[in-house]
Amino acid sequence: MNAVRRKKLMWVMFTLAGAAIAVVLVLYAIGQQTDYYFDATAIAKGEAPQNKRIRAGGMVVAGSVQRAADNPLNVEFAITDFESTVPVTYQGILPDLFAENSGVVATGKMQGDTFVAGEVLAKHDENYMPPEVAKSMKENNRSGAVPSSEQYNPAEKIHETNTLQQ
Repeated sequence: MNAVRRKKLMWVMFTLAGAAIAVVLVLYAIGQQTDYYFDATAIAKGEAPQNKRIRAGGMVVAGSVQRAADNPLNVEFAITDFESTVPVTYQGILPDLFAENSGVVATGKMQGDTFVAGEVLAKHDENYMPPEVAKSMKENNRSGAVPSSEQYNPAEKIHETNTLQQ
């Protein structure tokens, strides 16, 4: 093999190796940003990993919200899917729509039996619940407990528009 071909082959090999490394790094970064969703029953059964970032969702248990006397930003509450209940701790300002008997999705880590939330998202209106929460609550609602209002059902499309008619 002459020197020119060898040089071209080396450039092609380095380019392919660089592209492979870039793909591996992108896939690793995407994997690190993936948050798996667990409902209260799965968390109570121990299916949620410890000290790994996950999303937990459910309804805030009525009467469970407690603020620390010395620091009102430290909040403890419990979430439920009407089958199991999980205690949650959060330090920060809760969303304005956060309330008891309303749906929430929190991002954080399991530490022992307690979910330590870093972010808490509340439902945005009275007729909406995140689809994951609604699905898991419907699947786990065997006890006959029915949540109040229509927030149990996920948002549905009202009508279909067809704007590309000719």
